Amino acid sequence: MTVTAPDRTATEAPRDHGLVHWAVTDCWNITRRTLTHYQRQPSAVVWQLGFPILSVLLYGYVFGSAMKVPGGGDYREFLMPGMFAMTMAMGFMNTAVAVVTDAGKGVVDRFRSMPMAPSAFASGRGAADLVVAGAELAILAVTALLIGWRAGGGVLPAVGAFGLLLLLRFSLIWVGVWLGLLVPTPEAAGGLYAVAFPLTMISSTFVAPSLMPGWLGTVAAWNPISSTATATRELFGNPVAGGSTWVEEHALLMAVVWPVAITLVFLPLAVRRFRLLSR
Repeated sequence: MTVTAPDRTATEAPRDHGLVHWAVTDCWNITRRTLTHYQRQPSAVVWQLGFPILSVLLYGYVFGSAMKVPGGGDYREFLMPGMFAMTMAMGFMNTAVAVVTDAGKGVVDRFRSMPMAPSAFASGRGAADLVVAGAELAILAVTALLIGWRAGGGVLPAVGAFGLLLLLRFSLIWVGVWLGLLVPTPEAAGGLYAVAFPLTMISSTFVAPSLMPGWLGTVAAWNPISSTATATRELFGNPVAGGSTWVEEHALLMAVVWPVAITLVFLPLAVRRFRLLSR
């Protein structure tokens, strides 16, 4: 009787792929899962956009006539880049709540029990949230155009400005993943809004730091959100919050340095936290 040798190609093919291949594949699976949830529950994205859109209408029309821009200029033109930056910054709380909800339902533990790359959970969640952030930014930009905002700096600078906004969101995703794996319950994660809200308010989102009290203006000027808001105002060709501090004069540089530094700190922390769960 002739014995046929087993087909080793089918059994050994997966081993031919390196760790990078499987890390990318696992990341894509987590990304697809997250985006599927948003597809089936679009109200989640609408809810996330509710606050910034209401803030645009509130500050642009109710308080806009009383607001002053250093050096002159239309307040709504000044406001919108700040609102873009605030929306990208506040998104990390949505990430934190989503992650802690998955952890509470046992989804994270199930992922840990699977033979998947340890980095896949953080990277997949980050990729999905960045796609959602792009959609949010597009909807908010359309809203801004409807109320009269315009980007007068040219097409390429405008593309660069939107790139900086997404870079800020990308960096803060890892803060959200880390916090989501750190706090015990969704209720506790919701309480972090008490910290996130002052972080966005004490910045150049709504008013120039030069118009604040001295110490508060310094804190606002060094806020990473302020650097992104100021840099995007410059690129969009909108009124800029004037300031004489080093960080305000180099806002474009810091709009890149801050997100890179945040990513280098919190991405490894998020992956490490995922590995240490339940140990």
